[in-house]
Amino acid sequence: MIRSELVQKLVDENPHLHQRDVEKIVSTIFEEIINTMAEGDRVELRGFGAFSVKKRDPRIGRNPRTGESVAVEEKHVPFFKTGKLLRDRLNGK
Repeated sequence: MIRSELVQKLVDENPHLHQRDVEKIVSTIFEEIINTMAEGDRVELRGFGAFSVKKRDPRIGRNPRTGESVAVEEKHVPFFKTGKLLRDRLNGK
């Protein structure tokens, strides 16, 4: 599902809301998740899962074409851990 499909589904289920209002709500939710993670904090949506940021230490990698050693800098990557309700639903429970 992409963002526009999510917006359309919410509009279909809530006919009293205008599409532009639903688009603004969805965008605000995503922006808040992004901003919170950019600050290094965790976002937890009960039953769905938790978004967090993990730090990857600097390391020596290899260029796959040349085999040459390359220094890879420290970086922060997004991480998602599923909630129990989502995990159970995915596994047919």
